[in-house]
Amino acid sequence: QVQLVESGGESVQAGGSLRLSCVVSASIFRIRDMGWYRQAPGNPRELVASVTSGGSTNYADSVKGRFTISRDYAKNTVSLQMSSLKPEDTAVYYCNRVGASVQYDYWGQGTQVTVSS
Repeated sequence: QVQLVESGGESVQAGGSLRLSCVVSASIFRIRDMGWYRQAPGNPRELVASVTSGGSTNYADSVKGRFTISRDYAKNTVSLQMSSLKPEDTAVYYCNRVGASVQYDYWGQGTQVTVSS
């Protein structure tokens, strides 16, 4: 059974920080590159950060230097530390394997991040 449970989203002021967490099924977590995606109203879902099974990370240009992704094998979790938040970071954030299809793959409920100016 696939499990993807995101948490940690809140409403914050611009410049603030948040830490998102995602509990992932062991069957996915241990063999897959994992990522954090976000989707703002009217926009497609986009991958903003990813971490390989070996721990290498990659970031979208829009979040580089502000977001940090990490994974904890003991807890089967993927986290996203976000700092210097901007209003344009406002979106629903989801975690999933890298390459997951919005249409055909299972997604969790996401967690809402709202950044006010």
